[in-house]
Amino acid sequence: MTEIKQEALYTEEDEWIMVDGEEATVGITDYAQDSLSDIVYLELPGEGDTFQMGDAFGVVESVKAAADLMMPVAGEVLAVNEDLMDEPEGINSDPYGSWLVKIKVSDPAQLDQLMDANAYQEYCDERE
Repeated sequence: MTEIKQEALYTEEDEWIMVDGEEATVGITDYAQDSLSDIVYLELPGEGDTFQMGDAFGVVESVKAAADLMMPVAGEVLAVNEDLMDEPEGINSDPYGSWLVKIKVSDPAQLDQLMDANAYQEYCDERE
């Protein structure tokens, strides 16, 4: 059973975002890490980089495939999880604890375009 956090919002590309005021934490979902299998490499942006909603902000590679990481909403990168760069397999064991980047959200209205936990669950079920 895919783990889905109630407090997060989700993209169709399987990123999650948890918002706290103007800041948000971004990662990939349990569904994504399960689909990718064993994650072996991660490429992330630098602090201060800015992205629009839907922009690729990095790459995750597994033994099976490589996938672009897509920014859920427009924002500026405030922090990057450097520990994951050395140990990307941490995403497999704890996808919601293994955040990728923290961002300052530029356009909070874009959050309304994302799926809540229930909608994301349905989206995952449709793909199985």
